Amino acid sequence: MAVKLRLRRMGKKKQPFYRIVAADSRAARNGRFIETIGTYDPLVKPYKADLKEDRIFYWLENGAQPTETVKSLFKNKGLWLKWDLKKQGADEAKIAEEFSKWSLLREQKMQRLAAQEAQAQKTKAKQAAEAQPEETVEAQKTAVDAPEAATVEETAAEVKSPEENTAE
Repeated sequence: MAVKLRLRRMGKKKQPFYRIVAADSRAARNGRFIETIGTYDPLVKPYKADLKEDRIFYWLENGAQPTETVKSLFKNKGLWLKWDLKKQGADEAKIAEEFSKWSLLREQKMQRLAAQEAQAQKTKAKQAAEAQPEETVEAQKTAVDAPEAATVEETAAEVKSPEENTAE
């Protein structure tokens, strides 16, 4: 029996919530499974993934293969780094040291991304503010043109044709 670590969809329509499960590879996506080893909520920002580390390592040791999505979740949480070090035969102290280095780098990366996102929002707001006066100038031109057009029509209506003058 080939065991896969994969996502099992839960939640309502257009509101996905996933359980990470160990399941027989032949079973349906939401079908029979062996054990739940975590959850994944993609709707919150940043996404939320709760994982049972000891059970994940148990299944990986016994030959379970994670799907690409589950593997990327493991990588983002640092579990895949721990697993690689464990496979290489590193002791617990080395694993803890490498994980602390990784988590520090990850934190710095998240800060950089947050700063870039804040900068992008500032730039977008500035562009919107710059674009807004142009729109108001165009609106003012339109407002100025509209009364001129109305006055031309009113003037034309006030000036009567020679036939109308003779009829009076």
